[in-house]
Amino acid sequence: MWFNDAFFYQIYPLGLCGAPAENSWDWSVWNGAAQPVNRISRISGWIPHLKRLGVNAVYFSPVFQSDSHGYDTRDYYTIDSRLGSNEDFATVCRALHDAGIKVVLDGVFNHTGRGFWAFRDVQEHRQQSAYKDWFHIDWSRNSDRNDGFWYEGWEGHYDLVKLNLENPAVQEHIFGAIRKWSDLFGIDGIRLDVAYSLPEWFIQKLRAYTDSLGREKGQEFVLIGELIRDLYAQFIGPDKLHSCTGYECYKGIYSSLNDINFFEIAYSLNRLYGNNGICRNMNLFNFVDNHDVERIASILKNPAHIPLAYGLLFAIPGTPCVYYGSEWGIHGKKQDGDNALRPAIEHPEWTALTDNMADFARVRQENSALRGGTYRQLFLTNGQFIFSRNTPGTEVIVALNASGSPYTVNPCGQSYARFDGLYGTYRNLLTGGISRYNGSVSLLPESILYLSRTGS
Repeated sequence: MWFNDAFFYQIYPLGLCGAPAENSWDWSVWNGAAQPVNRISRISGWIPHLKRLGVNAVYFSPVFQSDSHGYDTRDYYTIDSRLGSNEDFATVCRALHDAGIKVVLDGVFNHTGRGFWAFRDVQEHRQQSAYKDWFHIDWSRNSDRNDGFWYEGWEGHYDLVKLNLENPAVQEHIFGAIRKWSDLFGIDGIRLDVAYSLPEWFIQKLRAYTDSLGREKGQEFVLIGELIRDLYAQFIGPDKLHSCTGYECYKGIYSSLNDINFFEIAYSLNRLYGNNGICRNMNLFNFVDNHDVERIASILKNPAHIPLAYGLLFAIPGTPCVYYGSEWGIHGKKQDGDNALRPAIEHPEWTALTDNMADFARVRQENSALRGGTYRQLFLTNGQFIFSRNTPGTEVIVALNASGSPYTVNPCGQSYARFDGLYGTYRNLLTGGISRYNGSVSLLPESILYLSRTGS
């Protein structure tokens, strides 16, 4: 599937495009929308930057009509008027597809915003509303918003009204929206918000529908789920999701670098992808930051470790995703609010870090072992870590040194895993240089190597 070979770039459009924080509430029109303002076209100007990076898939955080942050949907069928019109977004998607870049949208199907048109109808007509069974409502109680009825909110957040997914009309409405996204925007997949809150039967029904839609359109349609906890086997499968977010390795990468303790990420990689690993036959959706967490440049204590974090991201099993702006090292801390994590940016930048990332992406694209090979740990200390990725006939060695001093890895030296050494001629896949090894591997301070054997 194309997903396995993808390098994703995540864009939070309401942030990047500088949209107002709150949407209009003009209920004289269908979904309370103001006249569309075409801000989304800004993204078309980023396409040369994405191509230079090596990106071949974009994941858009919510783009549909919402109350404020996008995850509080008002209308699944209409692009948020703060971003533009459906045709404005269709133009962006066509430009991305013309550049060979897939498009994946956020699907927020567990809940809506209070401004969702069907919920507004319930507020107005109460038990006479045709949509009263679209939600989980108790008419004998009152909400904290004094609606005259109580409703279930997502995890107690009453700005997010939980949908009754068992209602066939709700299913029909959601699947109809997906078809419209496919028809208008040619989307290649959906990332399911809070997938862990969705019933297994609903995910299975969604998978069957998107598989049939993909066959009809002659394309592979991918489903990616947001998982916070270790529920991979429950949610990934031939009749479920293709992939889920890899929060375990996200945590392992930055913690290992901050603590100079590669044992943490090594433990996760062995647990997930080593012998009898629980995800050996799965391709997780990997990242080092996103719209919900602090930027990697803000969370790492040592700026010299940022390239190492990305070097790991592109080398471990799974599909990498980079969050907009982080490729040139912008900062953002959660304590400073959503705007700090989802800033407006007029134009992309290119720095030495961006060069590093483009090199990592190029090497991954050129070497099938990094895209789909098995994982094997070779050497491990607190500050040094070597592992290999293997496909039949090919091998890539990945070696990291997080310490501030040079380090020489010797065969059978002190390590958590027995290292037999490297022997023969190897190419440095990042620089193109050729070196001969006679067992030992010398690592520069705060460095990463991708090596491939070229001869005996």
